Amino acid sequence: MTLILASRPNVYSSSPLDRAGTRREDAEWIERQLHAPDTLFVPVWRNRNLVRGMDEGAPEAVFISGEMAQTLRMQGGPWAFLGLHDGLAIFAVDISAAEDPVPLLSAELGNFVDLRSVGWGVARPEASILAHARGLMHWRARHRFCGVCGAVCDARSAGHMMVCTACEAQHFPRTDPAVIMLVTRGGHALLGHSQRFPRSSMYSTLAGFVEPGETLEEAVRREVLEESGIQVGAVQYHSSQPWPFPGNIMLGFYGEGLSEAITIDPEEMLDVRWFSREQIRDPDAHGFQLPRVDSIARRLIEDWVAAE
Repeated sequence: MTLILASRPNVYSSSPLDRAGTRREDAEWIERQLHAPDTLFVPVWRNRNLVRGMDEGAPEAVFISGEMAQTLRMQGGPWAFLGLHDGLAIFAVDISAAEDPVPLLSAELGNFVDLRSVGWGVARPEASILAHARGLMHWRARHRFCGVCGAVCDARSAGHMMVCTACEAQHFPRTDPAVIMLVTRGGHALLGHSQRFPRSSMYSTLAGFVEPGETLEEAVRREVLEESGIQVGAVQYHSSQPWPFPGNIMLGFYGEGLSEAITIDPEEMLDVRWFSREQIRDPDAHGFQLPRVDSIARRLIEDWVAAE
């Protein structure tokens, strides 16, 4: 296989934060930062992030400080220390208990939107912070009770650990690894249309979760074989991408296709095809769409096309 390097960082990577993990256990320091006027808060409302400039095509993350930040804190929702940026503490705060977040914030600040709708085309530090906040608040909202005995959990370590009030089991933020791969053979790449895709004409790379006791390379080969019937030989790592929708890390690979005949898994896929570089360069002319610009799938495809 020809070595194909990542051309640029993936969207939601390139975090500027010092996560300052040792500070999480310093309760007095955390408390001071929570009430400091220049501390920044990243509000999350029902898995949506605060963004402005969408209508103008120039989206920007919105962080809150000062008196307005304390208003958000007074809602009593989950919060967590994200880290330090240029010496300033940054916290995520979940305000999902509010039926309408608008009264809590100035209307000029922006709107709460699904982060995937923003369409970040390149990696931006602020997008990484928003993704970090969304993922952590999603975990907090779904781990209020112990998975061992069912009792209520208390937050510890500045929001990065939940401890059961009954059996004292400790629970930590979970990230599920998923492999995503572009399989190539000669001048063609394997793309599929999943049952889950929202757009009827979109074709993307194959992907799937890593199973217990499985290497990443084994996961690549197994998922491709299950979904398309294609045998994969050499596997080459490309890059990774945080994907907090809700809590994944996407591990991107290229795979060497050893066979051509396709046999799809109809429960997973509606269609799988081999596409040439010519077709991928002009998908509209050939009746299909590529995956979203902020996805690692799109990056894998673009870097393969450019490597000709």
